[in-house]
Amino acid sequence: MKKKTVLKVIALLFGLLFLSVIGYGIYLYNDIRHTANEMYDPLPNREGASPLRPASLQVGEPMSILLTGVDLTEGREDEVVGRADSIMVLTLNPAEGTTKMLSIPRDTRAEIVGRGTVEKINHAHAYGGAQMLIDSIEEAYGIPIDHYASINMAGFERLIDAFGGVTVYNDFEFEMDGSHFPEGTIELNGEEALKYTRMRYDDPRGDAGRANRQRDIIDALMQESASLGSITKVGEILDVLGTTVRTDLSLDVMWDYQSEYRPALGSTEQIEVSYTGETIDGIWYAIVSDEEKARVRNEMLSHLGLE
Repeated sequence: MKKKTVLKVIALLFGLLFLSVIGYGIYLYNDIRHTANEMYDPLPNREGASPLRPASLQVGEPMSILLTGVDLTEGREDEVVGRADSIMVLTLNPAEGTTKMLSIPRDTRAEIVGRGTVEKINHAHAYGGAQMLIDSIEEAYGIPIDHYASINMAGFERLIDAFGGVTVYNDFEFEMDGSHFPEGTIELNGEEALKYTRMRYDDPRGDAGRANRQRDIIDALMQESASLGSITKVGEILDVLGTTVRTDLSLDVMWDYQSEYRPALGSTEQIEVSYTGETIDGIWYAIVSDEEKARVRNEMLSHLGLE
């Protein structure tokens, strides 16, 4: 499969996936510490609270994580750089036992904070990494981002295979790159899952349908991580995470979070952003109205307890 495909990889809820592995830490502590150090990429300008939060996040309070799927730099499989072509914001509320999963259209026309331009929001990551993308999302949607996790395309297939595949429900039958996806409950390996999330042209919902399949894969991975039952999988998962994931969550922070936020996996609600398409200066954009941004913002803030 080509390194650069129509789909730009699904991002993962790294914090919770990895935290599930930590349950076996007594056996794999050194490997876990090494992997966490490889992935740890803090954002100096994001220490403490998001400017949209009234106070610093306390462990156990509802929190948000930005998940990005990032295209690879040519020839590199150990970097998470480039355009964030799959963008999701998850809010986790452990008291309610719920997670909300918001897909942000990658073509959203927005201000790129720190660059002073108005472009597609996914360009922010290519210009200034996770820092600039977070700042741009907060400016556009008004949702505080507490943490981030990014994964490159090379890691997507490998991670799913390391978990032994995922199970999803497919709404309608279709073909993609030589693979057949029947309607109903299907099991997918890494290569199949990537194809499954790439398809949009034969979907009457277009990009919205593709985003829905991305969220389904994320949800399936979250469930796999929460029920991880074989220690033989852990080594493979750590290998993939160390080379393809970057996050501002240190091992110590993840250790603090793992018991507090696991209950949030009990129920996941998917949220879509409605938009209209418009071509400006020869470039197609997703235009999200102020009313739609307010609707999404209010729903996410309510789940974070920040109404």
